[in-house]
Amino acid sequence: MLGTSSVVVTATLWLLIGFSVLTWTLIVMKGRLRWRLGRLNRAFRDAFWAERDLAAAEALAGAHPGPLARVCRAGLDALRDLGKDGEHSLQFTGDRRDVIEASLRQQIQNEQHAIESGLTILASIGSTAPFVGLFGTVWGIMHALQDISRTGSASLDVVAGPVGEALIATAIGIATAVPAVLAYNYGVRRARLYVAEMEDFATGFLRVALKAGLNPKRGK
Repeated sequence: MLGTSSVVVTATLWLLIGFSVLTWTLIVMKGRLRWRLGRLNRAFRDAFWAERDLAAAEALAGAHPGPLARVCRAGLDALRDLGKDGEHSLQFTGDRRDVIEASLRQQIQNEQHAIESGLTILASIGSTAPFVGLFGTVWGIMHALQDISRTGSASLDVVAGPVGEALIATAIGIATAVPAVLAYNYGVRRARLYVAEMEDFATGFLRVALKAGLNPKRGK
């Protein structure tokens, strides 16, 4: 089919095939990443709340990968920096709770950006692939009309090839867009769940840190 198609339709079909390969590559990669992050978060969350104090939790966070561990390290780093530079840096000026909460929120945003990476590509493919396929369809129909005009006949032998090109372009465009849209919607939902999980953990961490009564001056 590609060998007998016009150059424009062939290029359109290969572009859609490239979109489809990229879509499924992202689906597999993001699926494995979500499974890994979910496992790491569950393991760290269970281990963190089983620790006796923040000192032991700090050692755990330093040795553990994963988003929740990095959020925990950001909060612990803020506590340490408050003790060292709280009186000399504008960054740590203000209420201790606000400073720690801002550090936690910033790290959560960084993790959110990492988790959502690739979703823009899926959204772009999902929204443009049908129109790329439609372009191939229109070009194939135009090709069929040109063949009819040139031969003066509208027989099946004349129009079968160009119309087939048009139908193939439409089918590949839809087949490319549907998985991309579904994967994007699922990825957005999972990203929101991860963010909610990190926010819940940050709230608990902040409560524990303030309840521990850590004094910034104690770090000097």
